[in-house]
Amino acid sequence: MNQRTHRQFQKGVALLEAMVAIFIFSIGILAVIGMQASSIRNSSEAKHRAQASFLANQLIGQIWADQANISTYASRAGSCAGTGATSTNTNAVAWLNTVASTLPGATAARQGIQIDTSNNQVTVTVCWETAPGATSFHNHVVTARIQNNS
Repeated sequence: MNQRTHRQFQKGVALLEAMVAIFIFSIGILAVIGMQASSIRNSSEAKHRAQASFLANQLIGQIWADQANISTYASRAGSCAGTGATSTNTNAVAWLNTVASTLPGATAARQGIQIDTSNNQVTVTVCWETAPGATSFHNHVVTARIQNNS
């Protein structure tokens, strides 16, 4: 009779062990999903930073090729605030539209092109949203001095 009582206490142990194993497995799966989401977010941010760098360098190359009109490229402030006059230079306007269509939340009004004509220093600020509908922005700033090759 003693063995029978012992067996009665053992009933359901396998079910309990299976439930604990499923619980531990579920926590592991949730951790993997969280790491995947973080990886996708970081990859997306890296892509946007690379695009911003490319776009800023593209504009500096255009300005270098069009040194005679360097002062006409100036547009807005440069702090993602979107204050100041917008450039009317066709290359600058095309670039601003390209930035707006390439990066998330990057309007033409938020981009900055500052020109210091005393030493031909160009500062390009590219701004885009940190997340859709966010009020904070990422920015990438490139400063270059355009030397006259003549």
